[in-house]
Amino acid sequence: MFLQFFKCHNEDGKDHQARCVGLACRNVHHITTIQSWEAKLTEATRDGKILVANFSTPWSGPCRSIAPTCCELADKYPSLMFLTVDVDELAELSTSWDINATPTFFFLKDGRQVDKFVGADKVELPKKIAAIANVANRS
Repeated sequence: MFLQFFKCHNEDGKDHQARCVGLACRNVHHITTIQSWEAKLTEATRDGKILVANFSTPWSGPCRSIAPTCCELADKYPSLMFLTVDVDELAELSTSWDINATPTFFFLKDGRQVDKFVGADKVELPKKIAAIANVANRS
């Protein structure tokens, strides 16, 4: 496997290089401020989307190994909104969500947690996201 940086959409709408490893992601937004987090929560609620928040770190082996899978899932399920939050960069936000391990994925609907997934299991994460997408599509 080769290492490659991928581009995420930042709160200003422009592409920025993320400090993660993976593939080109069109549907992943890199959250760098509390304000951008709140804006995306509001946008997801307004648009009726389930938000998938990936709390991770660029130096973690499991986070790096699951990044390509996350990109593929984000591109596969445009009905969901995918965010990446660097727990070191936004420590205050991460602490408020009680992040004890990375990666940790939260699934939010209307600003409330509907599910959670901890770890970098490349088999189980796609199953979880497919199930969440099915719920979103029925709403």
